[in-house]
Amino acid sequence: MSTNGAYYIPHKAVWPFIGTSGLMIMLAGFANYLNGSGIGSTMMVLGLVMFILMLTGWFALQAAESESGMYNHGVGISYRMGMMWFIFSEVMFFAAFFGALWYARNLSVPWLGGLGDGPGRATQEILWPAFESAWPTNGPGNIGGEFEPMGAFGLPFINTLLLLSSGVTCTWAHHGLLAKNRDQLIKGLIATVALGFTFVACQAFEYYEAYHEMGLTLGSGIYGSTFFMLTGFHGFHVCVGAIILSVVLFRSWKGHFTPENHFAFEGAAWYWHFVDVVWLGLFIFVYLM
Repeated sequence: MSTNGAYYIPHKAVWPFIGTSGLMIMLAGFANYLNGSGIGSTMMVLGLVMFILMLTGWFALQAAESESGMYNHGVGISYRMGMMWFIFSEVMFFAAFFGALWYARNLSVPWLGGLGDGPGRATQEILWPAFESAWPTNGPGNIGGEFEPMGAFGLPFINTLLLLSSGVTCTWAHHGLLAKNRDQLIKGLIATVALGFTFVACQAFEYYEAYHEMGLTLGSGIYGSTFFMLTGFHGFHVCVGAIILSVVLFRSWKGHFTPENHFAFEGAAWYWHFVDVVWLGLFIFVYLM
């Protein structure tokens, strides 16, 4: 297990098997739930419990091994490369949804309305001659029902300030860690976590208003579906990031992390800043434009 001059080789662990089993049970339960099976919801809960158990046990093991000095520089590089590729996969995930929004707004809707050259006129004549191109749209024939588009100022602008502020507090906490100022580290993390969960609460209220006051739902045409898919997945990522930072906060309170060994904090900070950047894109392309 020593890593003096050698790369750390992990010992056998059951956590990958438990995590995979939990995800498979969740997926099977969800499929059964969609098909009306009574056991579907039970399987989903069981799979979720197994997955949470895996996260708790595996991360606790990693923290114990890291704090005991088992990991060397090579392991740190591997962790950082893994986190970089993970964030890159997340970039591609959101790029797909941003691409769908761009395609719908700039190509398919104008074509369906007869705008542009040959493709636009042909598309309108074949599919829906009476459709008038506009954004936001609830589809030809008003199939999505009447709705009010979400404005940029109000809760979305407040959420933007919350996330930008959380990025500042996270960086402040990082500087505290590097300066061996444990008090600054903990206070910065508390502020970051509080701002993150406040963002989630504001977005939940925004969704409530959208559904009950504005008529804006997932069924409100391409505008409603892209709006809720982009903001919903981003909100989920904010929840995940806030939970990760909460774990980092607990470990910091327990005395973990030094200026030389703090990848868990660093990885969480990278993820949080990624979430901030994605929201800025959302605010511009979904709310403002």
